[in-house]
Amino acid sequence: MAFSTAVISGPSLYLPKKPQNSHFPIRCLSSPSSSVSTQSKLTQFDLKTYWTTLNAEINQKLEEAIKVQYPDQIFEAMRYSLLAKGAKRAPPVLCVAACELFGGNRLAAFPTACALEMVHAASLIHDDLPCMDDDPVRRGESSNHTIYGVDMAILAGDALFPLGFRHIVSHTPTELVPEARLLRVIAEIARTVGSAGMAAGQFLDLKGAPDSVDFIQEKKYGEMSECSAVCGGLLAGAEDDEIERLRRYGRAVGVLYEVANDVLQAKLLEKEETEKNQKKHKGYVSLYGVDKAIEIVEELQTKAKNELEGFDKYDDRVAPLYSFIDYAVDRGFNVGDLS
Repeated sequence: MAFSTAVISGPSLYLPKKPQNSHFPIRCLSSPSSSVSTQSKLTQFDLKTYWTTLNAEINQKLEEAIKVQYPDQIFEAMRYSLLAKGAKRAPPVLCVAACELFGGNRLAAFPTACALEMVHAASLIHDDLPCMDDDPVRRGESSNHTIYGVDMAILAGDALFPLGFRHIVSHTPTELVPEARLLRVIAEIARTVGSAGMAAGQFLDLKGAPDSVDFIQEKKYGEMSECSAVCGGLLAGAEDDEIERLRRYGRAVGVLYEVANDVLQAKLLEKEETEKNQKKHKGYVSLYGVDKAIEIVEELQTKAKNELEGFDKYDDRVAPLYSFIDYAVDRGFNVGDLS
């Protein structure tokens, strides 16, 4: 239940000379009012290096955060999903980028960033269960319940949620983040995973309500990226109006990544296989078709970039957030290869 950064392997949809990447049959949109200087900074920003560097730091901290102890099996099941090869670390990277936007120290953001990845991993474990999305495979590897059994997978997910909260409280440097900010961060994460957040989206997805597709997409895929961006801003002491901009930006980006993935899959998979997948997934492509989904992608790009215009005063610190938007469409590299 989070924004996906998977790159669908297969032939290029747009640039035949680059078969290693899948491309959208649309251009990366820029808001009409975006400044020339902003676009120039974006051209110079190296998202792959930025993401790779953060991935390495986050992976190390996650490894340190969860050591095997008695009872061994539950910790092994937790580590299997949390430390899985190919994990994109999108929530923690977005959290750190939002924190740094307002001049925050990434050391202040890392505990919350790791907690977001714990929550993310827990939600994926539960999503894959036979009673939910019934997926035996995650990122090309066996799902948690396929290896450890349904009972242990449920417990591993249950244990990862509170571990995230504990990690924030026990590892955030108090000299960098006041207690009041931490309480807001914890409340934000709790809201995100609760019955008004990702759980609500999963419920309606299971129920199969076609008239709720917007709500399902926002709750299943927009909530985690919204939370990640907001938490980064909270840690750095962003103003309330800035937090709301981050909230709208994050929600748009989360849904953007998912709709983009759906379009890429529809373009690359055979019709029969696509129809099979769409029976399990209530998305814009399955309900409205590829052309309409592409229109929605363009609208989400514009919406997200419009929110970032309010942060142009922070100069090049906003570049990572802009780059995440375009990456959702151009997929210039495979994030899964960075871990």
